[in-house]
Amino acid sequence: MKSAMMLGRYQPFHKGHIELFKKALEKTGHVTIMVRDCFDENNPFDYKQVKDCIEESLSDYHGKFMVMQVPNITNICYGRGVGYKIEEVVLPEEIQKISATKIRAKMREDGKLK
Repeated sequence: MKSAMMLGRYQPFHKGHIELFKKALEKTGHVTIMVRDCFDENNPFDYKQVKDCIEESLSDYHGKFMVMQVPNITNICYGRGVGYKIEEVVLPEEIQKISATKIRAKMREDGKLK
């Protein structure tokens, strides 16, 4: 099976991530969403919370994605002719402006996050 890959913290998984997912899905028909293991005070949601949020947000795409926890990957290194591309997907400006940091701050303000 071919799969596109998304790698991130997803703290929380938001509209921008969903739009990126849709673009990635167009590439291969399947997306592997890798959640970096970097949970701390700035990344307050644990893996289960992140996974549950992703699965709920993408419930219309059942069978077209998988979510997995990976180490806190900080570098992606490759040699020549490895059989995949590293590609930046440029989303519309209003989507690029979405900030998970601001979303978390609002959640704290609303008492939904400590």
